[in-house]
Amino acid sequence: MSFFAILFALLIEQARPLARTNPIHAGLRAWALSVCRNFDAGKPHHGWVAWSLAVLVPALVTLAVHWLLLLGLGWPFAVVWSVAVLYVTLGFRQFSHHFTGIRDALEEGDEDRARERLADWQQVDVGALPRSEIVRHVIEYSVLSAHRHVFGVLAWFSVLAALGLGPTGAVLYRLAEFVSRYWQYKERTGVQPASAALQQASAQAWTLVDWLPVRMTALSFAVVGSFEEAIEGWRFHAQRFPSDNDGVVLAATAGAINVQLGGEALPARADPKTPQGLEIEADMGDSDSTPGREPEVVHLRSVVGLVWRSVVVWMLLLALLTLARLLG
Repeated sequence: MSFFAILFALLIEQARPLARTNPIHAGLRAWALSVCRNFDAGKPHHGWVAWSLAVLVPALVTLAVHWLLLLGLGWPFAVVWSVAVLYVTLGFRQFSHHFTGIRDALEEGDEDRARERLADWQQVDVGALPRSEIVRHVIEYSVLSAHRHVFGVLAWFSVLAALGLGPTGAVLYRLAEFVSRYWQYKERTGVQPASAALQQASAQAWTLVDWLPVRMTALSFAVVGSFEEAIEGWRFHAQRFPSDNDGVVLAATAGAINVQLGGEALPARADPKTPQGLEIEADMGDSDSTPGREPEVVHLRSVVGLVWRSVVVWMLLLALLTLARLLG
């Protein structure tokens, strides 16, 4: 029933997206902060204990609820639970309003408003960023957000649901990404900072958790975009980016739509605001540029098409697997 759970979650999220300020995200921040405060003693093994508590405990609670509903009330209630979990963890509307606002401002020729929206989205100092660089950064942040909010969640949810673990994978993936970014944010702001050991443990865990999903995302971009160029970018240009996993997605995107990505990173604001949700992304770091055309506003529409076509491919694949399972 994974296909139907994902379909209903996406439809509900499009009709009524989760509010930017909501008790669920606030509770996650409080949980991550509490674990850091009580279990982060600065030693490497303390870092792994804190990460395990912050990520695995909620995932196991999600699994327990799934099995209780499945065994006690039946599979329809278990599907409803999966839809509810996916509604919180999966969705375009958790970041797409930023993308749409910047794209509309650029199409209207209002570059100042586009810079302001980009700065508010990522909490960065944009200065007098030229138009092509605004587009480049929007593309990079958007495809990474699409991967983390949609395709990565789909990958882990689908794999673990096929093993009978319900929506556990969606919670595991989103929390692994969130705590890694949130503890780095706390360190950067100096407000109840996380130790170096905890940050290292969460970063290593996130790299492992995201290893398979990024390659599945890159492959889907290649299938629906320019296949040969996307695969070539993945193979030969992913190492240009500081993060190996992010580099795979960005290099495949650059090849799929023939756009130049990579370059100088934007510096973080000196006085970052407290994040209201899960949409604030980590610093990307400087990198070398990939081959391709200079970023233009038309590439933003190409990114939208690339992402939505990839979603259709994922849903078709899940539908075929569901049909084969029902017929088998």
